[in-house]
Amino acid sequence: MAPKKDKSPPSDPNGIFSGMIVFLIDTGVQSRRLQIWKQKLVQMGAKLEDRFSKNLTHVFAMDANSLLQKLDKQRLIRSKTKLLAYQWLEDSLVKGEKASEDLYVLSLQSGRGESLSPKTDNDGHSRVTLKKCRISAEDAKNSSPRYMNDTKDHAIDDSRDAKSASSLASRSSSPEVMSSEAIDSHNKPVGTLDSSSLYKPPDLNRNITQIFGKLINIYRALGDDRRSFSYYKAIPVIEKLPFKIESMDQVKHLPGIGKSMQDHIQEILTTGKLSKLEHFENDEKVKTISLFGEVWGIGPSTALKLYEKGHRTLDDFRNEESLTHSQRLGLKYFDDIQTRIPRHEVEEMERLLQKVGEEILPGVIVVCGGSYRRGKASCGDMDIVITHPDGKSHIGFLPKFVKRLKDMKFLREDLVYSVHSTEGTDSGVDTYFGLCTYPGRELRHRVDFKVYPREIYAFGLIAWTGNDVLNRRLRLLAESKGFLLDDTGLYPATHGSDGKRTKGSASLKFDTEKQVFEFLGFPALEPHERNL
Repeated sequence: MAPKKDKSPPSDPNGIFSGMIVFLIDTGVQSRRLQIWKQKLVQMGAKLEDRFSKNLTHVFAMDANSLLQKLDKQRLIRSKTKLLAYQWLEDSLVKGEKASEDLYVLSLQSGRGESLSPKTDNDGHSRVTLKKCRISAEDAKNSSPRYMNDTKDHAIDDSRDAKSASSLASRSSSPEVMSSEAIDSHNKPVGTLDSSSLYKPPDLNRNITQIFGKLINIYRALGDDRRSFSYYKAIPVIEKLPFKIESMDQVKHLPGIGKSMQDHIQEILTTGKLSKLEHFENDEKVKTISLFGEVWGIGPSTALKLYEKGHRTLDDFRNEESLTHSQRLGLKYFDDIQTRIPRHEVEEMERLLQKVGEEILPGVIVVCGGSYRRGKASCGDMDIVITHPDGKSHIGFLPKFVKRLKDMKFLREDLVYSVHSTEGTDSGVDTYFGLCTYPGRELRHRVDFKVYPREIYAFGLIAWTGNDVLNRRLRLLAESKGFLLDDTGLYPATHGSDGKRTKGSASLKFDTEKQVFEFLGFPALEPHERNL
């Protein structure tokens, strides 16, 4: 029996796109992405037309070249229809209201698909025209994500999971599991990526984004998620700008850049620094709470409580009764955990884990992600992503794996240990966080095991390879398309009664990392190209 077609979502006459009559140019757009845009437009009040007419208010295209391939230039010039890049639609969805159209206008001066560049009119407002500077369509689209798993497995209490699921590393010698027609993305290139296809954000305003990045970490340490997230959302918006910000007028209409953020940008442009950041960096409370937050298992609220109890150094709270077992271990081995692991040692330990895994379950896939998979010379910890090609033999594997590694004295102390595959809960993902030792040494290193069902393995591999910048871009990009992305899947976003976005019941299915990237409209970067 053929599957039933989903009914189109009801149109909201008061939605953010109410009053718009739209024609979409499909050149250069994946059909699935185009369908999502159509659904969002209709759902939020717009009317779609299947041909160009004088009744249209807006035409959307990937770029001017795509536009002129479909429509006559002179007819467009005579028309009063607004010609915008699809990026306007995505940024409006992220913002929850219409973005200023000025920054997204497609110029008809040429049809070569050139990039956006600002001009300032006599009235002082920023305008966008097209100039001959090759920036890929992806550069203009990727304004992206929050940390892929910023709340995932945060060590049982309020903890900071020692690291987000995005801090992982370069090419592994282990093959990725995938369908026979798919490309092996571990040992072999995921297609041949020339320089024009790689994601290279202009990032011409690093003087601003670096300062905002520091404020993200400070506010997270202080437990102020609202302020932290405001800077978090602003960074990708600023990163993708194809021009150097020279005036606050150029950014005041951008999504996520409110009055306070504009004032910060103006101060940075004028003085080269931000007094708020300087205050924080010299503030004893901020420095102390940040230090406490570096202890594995201690999150912002616990760090603040320790500070309020009068603790000012790590030694001050070694006998603190309120600490959990995991936090005590994090404190006891603080210096060990802070010691980076040379790449060759990680490589040897990955081979050991693969050998043990194969002895327990033939065919099991054991891949070290994180900074190792991204090709770094040293790693802060090891993030091991595991699955099995048959989609079922992974069930019950983790307890056997952990026991064998403990018997070998490789695993020494447990931090987090949860098994869900046997019950089918928590997407069937099994988790172990602990401390291990390199053979012949007592120095403790952090190691994490994540065992995924085959059908969601690609999402886990992306998340635990990182880096955090890439995961943030992917997550925000998914949200702009009406989805929520984490390490267990890509879910249609639904709105709860409280207005918050929640995950739909079922994730889209993809065999490989490459397929996930392509669906989101992001270049299929090799692991070593993900150090963004």
